[in-house]
Amino acid sequence: MRYPMAAVDLHVHSNHSDGSFTPTELVDYAMEKGLAAFALTDHDTIDGLDEAIDYARSLRDRAADRPGAAPVPEVIPGIEFSTEYQKQDVHIVGLYIDYHNTGFQQQLKDFVDSRNVRNRKMCGLLQEAGIPITYEALQSEFPDAVITRAHYAKYMQSHGYVSSLTEAFDRYVGDDSPYFVPREKVTPVDAVKLILSLGGIPILAHPVLYHISDSGLDTLTAELTEAGLTGLEAVYSTYTASDERRMRTLAKKYGLLVSGGSDFHGANKPGLDLGTGYGSLYVPYSVLRDLKQIVQK
Repeated sequence: MRYPMAAVDLHVHSNHSDGSFTPTELVDYAMEKGLAAFALTDHDTIDGLDEAIDYARSLRDRAADRPGAAPVPEVIPGIEFSTEYQKQDVHIVGLYIDYHNTGFQQQLKDFVDSRNVRNRKMCGLLQEAGIPITYEALQSEFPDAVITRAHYAKYMQSHGYVSSLTEAFDRYVGDDSPYFVPREKVTPVDAVKLILSLGGIPILAHPVLYHISDSGLDTLTAELTEAGLTGLEAVYSTYTASDERRMRTLAKKYGLLVSGGSDFHGANKPGLDLGTGYGSLYVPYSVLRDLKQIVQK
């Protein structure tokens, strides 16, 4: 499905975290899909942003000499922080972040270092379980990527240790697996404040997915709003119409702007497409226009 240029996607991943498309391929695909803009929001990394933004700029420069050329989508610099709230994984998306900030880059390095420690511990446990997996092998198979559990699952499937990604998560890398090692995480409030310090827009990502009670989600949203949360992902690939209404109501209660995105991962989330999710997702440009007003203030 190809939407008119009025559509945007504010939650997208590349192969620099756990997506399968390169940043350059994402720009080309966003053009093919007719998107006006997309946000590259890889997990805890900004490594793909320069590639995507520079490539889009080069296409735009060339298009200036070719009247009638297809419009090039805006690439929004973003990130998705993995945080922890009451032992629950909660994600905070940051849009329009000043990702060249040197202090921020050091903080990201600290996040990655903590993930590396976790990954080496997990490899050790998996080796004890009879799976000869090393952190170096993961890095070799997925160069330039921040290694996540999705990479473990893909590695185990491609090397014949499991028959599917689902089996890998169920038996070896899921939250309830004896081989899963949690890592130190920032809190959602920490992530919100960090994004604000970078001039960015902090968004509570896919709240419905956390399976928190209505009262618990209300409490979390209140705490994050107090810290400076700007928006809430009220439009998302897996939401039902009822889910979207609930999230829009929650956003309105706390004076938050609405955001939305597909959470596109390419081949790593089969059937979920850029801009359109599972077929019916539509995030109008007006959503981005409202968010941009915050940046421009």
